[in-house]
Amino acid sequence: MLQTPKGYIFAALEAGFKYSGRNDLALILSEVPAIAAAVFTTNKFQAAPVTVGKEILAESQQVRGAIINAGLANACTGEEGLADCRESLILAAKYLGINDRDLLPASTGVIGPRFNMDKWREAASKLKTAIADSDPVKAAKAIMTTDKFPKLAWGEIECDGKPVRMLGMCKGAGMISPDMATLLGFVTCDAEVDPDWWQEALRRCIDKSFNCITVDGDTSTNDTIMAFANGAAGVKADTTEKKEALEALLLNICQELSYMIVQDAEGGTKIMHINVSGAASNQDAELIARAIGNSPLVKTALFGEDPNWGRIVAAAGRSGAEFNPATLTLSFGKIVVFEKGKPVEGDMDALLEPIMRKQDILVNINLGDGNGSSFLQASDLSHEYVNINADYRS
Repeated sequence: MLQTPKGYIFAALEAGFKYSGRNDLALILSEVPAIAAAVFTTNKFQAAPVTVGKEILAESQQVRGAIINAGLANACTGEEGLADCRESLILAAKYLGINDRDLLPASTGVIGPRFNMDKWREAASKLKTAIADSDPVKAAKAIMTTDKFPKLAWGEIECDGKPVRMLGMCKGAGMISPDMATLLGFVTCDAEVDPDWWQEALRRCIDKSFNCITVDGDTSTNDTIMAFANGAAGVKADTTEKKEALEALLLNICQELSYMIVQDAEGGTKIMHINVSGAASNQDAELIARAIGNSPLVKTALFGEDPNWGRIVAAAGRSGAEFNPATLTLSFGKIVVFEKGKPVEGDMDALLEPIMRKQDILVNINLGDGNGSSFLQASDLSHEYVNINADYRS
């Protein structure tokens, strides 16, 4: 059963920014001030909500929550877009009875168009009423764009004899190739935390989860992950043991959510789990993993259930990583198909047929005796991906 941390309320409503007949505005609100941590896109074109969110957190790490719209990204909209974003916070805060700097903004959708502020005014006036008829699932559905299903993960640990709960939600299915996290994600927690440690913990968890996935090699203008901790559980994470337990829970939730994104990849049918080991450095290993995971040729072969190892070793060879091709060994699951620079004898297509039919396919690459390693989860590339993105703005 879904576990909601203490002291949080949610809202979801139809604002009509781009979609009709569905909710497209969500609110996550702590009943008391909460410590906020956030990590944003590294794309040089940063959307208005990213810029404004950074401004607010630079003033204070204590806020009340986030307001998220779907359909319009409010990205590449200039000073006018920044003004629209700030006005949307003022409107929402007015009807919620809080300060506008207590809300962090997030947007997802089409890049370029400006908000219709009349729709924002009307939606803001309905926020308080929507709280009574909303829950985390409805909020998670409201932030979806091309997602096929809402993405939520939750968990609980015990500290000082009391339960501490954490709930995460995210959206994302396309434009996924993290340089932070190509998506929107929100985590709520009811522990009391040190602000600097909370920020560091979120960054570490993102590096081991959202930064280890790819769908199509594109990094968004709006990438945002936020994590709130309001202390409502009456437990303070003030010892190494408590911090480690809380961070382990945060990591587990981030990894569950990031897996769901690859699982829900636009038109995706397969998930490739790429493990690279034996590299001269972690950086070299990551170059190889991303070259493979983002290769259209590898991804289309995966969709066609074709164990075309030649495309994989070719991608590794052009990755820019330093390694000796004569030491590379490649396997699908436990079946070695290419060993120390040359193919393994046998009917590999027949051996690999049952493996390639699975949704999750393990690809292991060993480069030798180096200490560098990397892990990446990647989707395949299907006809449906082209259909979805060819019609995205219509």
